[in-house]
This record gives sequence, structure tokens and C-alpha cells, in this order.
Amino acid sequence: MKMRCFCVTEHQQPLSRREGPVPTPTGKQVLVRISAAGVCHSDLHIWEGRYDLGDGKTLELKDRGMKLPLTMGHEIAGTIAAAGPDAGDVKTGASIVVFPWLGCGECPTCRRGDENLCLKGRSLGVYMDGGYADYVLVPDARYCVDIGGLDAAEAAPLACSGVTTYSALKKLGPGIKDEPVVILGAGGLGHMALMMLKAMDAKGAIVVDIDPTKREAALKAGALKAIDGAAADAAQQIIAATGGGALLVLDLVGGEATVNLALASARRGTEIVIVGLFGGELRMPIPFFPLRPLALRGSYVGNLRELQELVGFAKAGKLKPVPVTRRPLEEANDALMALRDGKVVGRVVLIP
Repeated sequence: MKMRCFCVTEHQQPLSRREGPVPTPTGKQVLVRISAAGVCHSDLHIWEGRYDLGDGKTLELKDRGMKLPLTMGHEIAGTIAAAGPDAGDVKTGASIVVFPWLGCGECPTCRRGDENLCLKGRSLGVYMDGGYADYVLVPDARYCVDIGGLDAAEAAPLACSGVTTYSALKKLGPGIKDEPVVILGAGGLGHMALMMLKAMDAKGAIVVDIDPTKREAALKAGALKAIDGAAADAAQQIIAATGGGALLVLDLVGGEATVNLALASARRGTEIVIVGLFGGELRMPIPFFPLRPLALRGSYVGNLRELQELVGFAKAGKLKPVPVTRRPLEEANDALMALRDGKVVGRVVLIP
């Protein structure tokens, strides 16, 4: 029996369709038959092969250990098809979502449960073959989180856009119950953040985006207000909408324009969490940090425990799914290019 996969064989070139034998799990490995795989903005950075560091500088992903060919896709939902002899008590046929942010499993960071921050990361779809395929090998059954009767296409984004926004919102602290969160970016992550805030019984969100279609979609999804990030007075609009300045900011774009907008609209004591990887460079007087005072931090995906909590919200009916557009696996490259061109509202999910 053979399986298909769609691989990056050369950066910034169309994905290559390949066929090969279905892998056989060994040791603790679990073979997952993929039901749905999300297409993420991080996949675009992998496809491009670099991050923009601003001022003409880039971070080449090959320097971080990435090797081609690579099957992308880290938002994976499916069913357990087989397990290795040392996998333990694994329920074949169980519907699961895969936690993809794997570490070495042995260092202090991994032992405290933060494998996503491991210096020897081996994430699925980034360093190991991922979900743009019919099957994927998962190193250990503990990374397979049971989703019960959840729809696979709606559950798959929980593994990245879901756990990423959940982990980032948790970093903003309990203030989310009293203050609106200013969300910069109304794409797939932005929609997920809106749903997450409802599940967390938060006050709500003011969404900022340059795309009018995405702003309208955010309002329909429950945003308190939607602001055009390209408007000359965008910062003043945010200050007015928050009653004196943003106190909690979630930057899902992570570009020079959005970070500077967050700083321009901040009040004293503002917490800014940056998730997006659009890139660029930040220049800011250091005294502003203690004088205002400001907290500026990054957030990188989330850990296994947070994904388990998130799936629990979804199974309990507390988390409304984000809009997903289902496309056949064979359209993987077209789906990726649609995301690159800003033509996606919500999330695109590939169906084998």
C-alpha cells in the first residue's frame, strides 16, 4: 500500500507530490491515518526558507536544522491506524489530534512539560515529516490527544492556531476578564483568539486588521469593535475604544507596523504578547520600558498540557470552532498560495 505526501523540495517552489510506502511504526511510534491537516502561516515561512529580521537581515531555516525534502503540516487530526510493539495501551481507530511541538523529551525544559521550548526541537511538519500526507508517524502515543466526536477538520487547527492563541492569552493573565484584549490580526489566529476568549469567560476583544473583509468577519464572530490598522489615526482609535489606551495586546502579525501600533496605543502597565512571525526590526528607547512601564514578550505555540486543556474545552462545548475551508490534499500547493496571497478567512484544512 502506498501513501501520498506533498513536500517542500526547494524553497519558494511549488510543492512536490510524492508517493511511497505507508510507514510501519516501531518502538513507541504510532501510525496515524490523517483525516485533516491545517495550512498555517508558519508553513509559509518554512516554504520560503527564512524569517525576516529587518534591515535586510534574515534567519535561514537551514541554519536551525531544517532539511529538505520536508512534508509540512503541523495541524493534524486523524485516527490511530497502528502502533509499535512498545507503544503501550493504544486504541486503534481512536480519533485524535496530534501534538506536534516535540522536544528531546529528556532535558529539564521537556521534563517540566515545555517540550515546545526545547533547544533540540523536532516538531512534526518542521523538522520531521508532517500532515500534508495520507499518514504520519508520531513518536509516542502520549502526543495523540483524544477528540471524541469532534469534527476532525475543526479539531486539527487546535494543534497550532488553537494552542498558540490559548497559551498567549494565558500569558496576559487574569486581566482578560476585566479589560478588552486588542488583537492585531484577524486571520485564522485572530478568529481562534476570539473563540478562545469566549471559552475563557473574558471581557472580549477589539480587533485590528487592514483587510475590511477580515474586519467584518471578526465583528460577526463577536469582536467588540474592528479597527482599520492602516488608518492614519489607528492608534487614536484604539486608545478611544479602550478608554485611555490598550492594556492587553495580542499581536498575531508580529511585524514592524503592528508592534509599533501596539506601542503607540499603549497605556501605562501595558502587556504586549507577540505571536506572529511576519518579521522586521524593533527600535525603541530603553527607558520607556521602566517609565511607562511596558511588558513586551513573545509566545511560541504551546505545550501538551495546554492542548489537552483546549481539547477539553472543545469537547465540553465551550469552544466554538473557527470557520474552516476544506480542500482536497491534492490542492495543497494552491491552498498554501491562497494563504500567501491573503485570500483565506479562517482556516484552510486539507482532506486526504
